[in-house]
Amino acid sequence: MALLEVQDLRTYYTTLRGFVKAVDGVTFKVEKGEALGLAGESGCGKTTIAISLLRILPSGGRIVGGKIFFRNEDIIQLPEDDMRKNIRWKGISIVFQGAMNALNPVFKVGDQIREAILTHEPNVKKKEADKRVAKLLETVGLEPSRAKNYPYEFSGGMRQRALIAMALSCNPELLLADEPGTALDVIVAAQVLKLIKELKEKLHLAMILISHDLSIIAETCDTTAIMYAGKIVEYGDVVTIFKEPLHPYTQGLISAFPSIKASKTRMTSIPGSPPDLLNPPPGCRFHERCPYAMNICRENEPEFMDVGKDHYVSCHLIKK
Repeated sequence: MALLEVQDLRTYYTTLRGFVKAVDGVTFKVEKGEALGLAGESGCGKTTIAISLLRILPSGGRIVGGKIFFRNEDIIQLPEDDMRKNIRWKGISIVFQGAMNALNPVFKVGDQIREAILTHEPNVKKKEADKRVAKLLETVGLEPSRAKNYPYEFSGGMRQRALIAMALSCNPELLLADEPGTALDVIVAAQVLKLIKELKEKLHLAMILISHDLSIIAETCDTTAIMYAGKIVEYGDVVTIFKEPLHPYTQGLISAFPSIKASKTRMTSIPGSPPDLLNPPPGCRFHERCPYAMNICRENEPEFMDVGKDHYVSCHLIKK
């Protein structure tokens, strides 16, 4: 069985107007050492998947259906104490989006990393934890002496590296990276992503990389899941998805992305806006923006089909 297997996950948020179906029937898996890229427009449910895996949903959010198997155990059913002791940070860790806000400004960076170690590994002594902090900072390209600095004394790229060190502090098997290049300039973002890729290979980590940037996913990941309006519409290995996209939404995303190698062509955009997840449309959720929409697309939700070589697509245009 895969390291992580998500089956029909449904995570909704309660609002005064009703339930926002942020993640609505998502299925995927991640093998040991594999990097999966979650791609899609803002608001499609990518981050909600990540925080559902850790069960750290904000007030009003809850998992209403599905299963999350990690190491062959459905962690949705685990007591909160077991999640905190055995899964978060020790099994699955996360690099949160926006390093500027993820670190506590009134505590030294080293103290925050050490706290993560001592919280999840109570048998570790403070002196040993400090040695691990120094080693972690060195691993992510920071001087160990910077452990004594406060977050405001770090640049954006350095804060992101410190967050990566914190995420690796308890030797997790699965790393969640949520838009790790957000709010960083292009060069620093590229350095951070290069670091994450190198650490994944060096430490044999499995990883879920969340990004709206397809070039980052193509460069970093082994497999890709394309999300739209709370659902995965196409899933497969990176080469297949980018060379032979079958879903109209995936085709639109790739067509909207410029190429530095191909001849000059006019980029195309996807018209319209994503649907309201309080009241998603019937049938295929993409049909209102799809140039190939048929009557069946407006009435029936397409099946998530295996079209060969672990390539899955949810579209009525695809024949069984």
